[in-house]
Amino acid sequence: MTARKKLVSILIPAFNEEENVTRAYETVKKVFDSLPGYDFEIVFTDNHSTDKTFALLKTIAAKDSRVRVIRFARNYGYQRSVLVAYKAARGDCSVQIDCDLQDPPELIPELLKHWEAGHQVVYGVRRSLPDGPVTAFARKTFYRLMRSLSEDDLPIDAGEFRLVDRVILDQLRDVDDTSPYVRGLVSSMGFSQIGVQYDRQARIAGESKFPLRALISLAVDGVLNHSLIPLRIASLTSLVVATITFVVIFVYLMGRLLLGQDWPAGFATTTVLLLMSIMLNAMFLGIIG
Repeated sequence: MTARKKLVSILIPAFNEEENVTRAYETVKKVFDSLPGYDFEIVFTDNHSTDKTFALLKTIAAKDSRVRVIRFARNYGYQRSVLVAYKAARGDCSVQIDCDLQDPPELIPELLKHWEAGHQVVYGVRRSLPDGPVTAFARKTFYRLMRSLSEDDLPIDAGEFRLVDRVILDQLRDVDDTSPYVRGLVSSMGFSQIGVQYDRQARIAGESKFPLRALISLAVDGVLNHSLIPLRIASLTSLVVATITFVVIFVYLMGRLLLGQDWPAGFATTTVLLLMSIMLNAMFLGIIG
């Protein structure tokens, strides 16, 4: 009796990638031609492309039953697209790659080798970047900022290019987040994780769908989802405002009782109530989190 081959799900988000989708499909297929011990599927998530991307993907899927295409009714953003692909994966493990192939599919055999050795997460570590100096600096700063602020052990210079085991895919199915930070979610789950260094390639065709403003937005989502710093700031704010409130009350009472001073009608009451409102909002934000 022939043993069942392990199934590897290749997850590829796409948005206006008409120049790259066919090349991505052909490259992945070629990689698995050299891996006869595995079966594979490709899950494309089309983030409501406005060019020929979806039409090309439908043509590919019609010819190859190993290809599935999920098209969104509108553009939900890169991170949600990645999360949906993880939830749709049927494999024993999955590998997330970008449609522009800047993260080389040729590295998949090495990722699988580490997975077979017992690691549940094998992530790519970008040894070099083809971006311009400003974008490269922003990316490196982002990785280090997230690592310093996060409560989780986020790897430096690692993007979404990674292999994850079925056990993590099952846990990701329970995630319901409209602004997910997927690499943070995976890192927070623990298990055995290891990095593999590689040189990121330059984009051959099409334009980048991840400009500097998207990186800033991702940083904000990452900090809000995987750091206690904002909650600690809220708690500290409530403490500072509480101190100011008590000082205002003390000054008002001392001035009134000892010096006979009188503030404009309603001024003291309005000031104290406003400060107490700010204090309570900040305090409960820090508690509820």
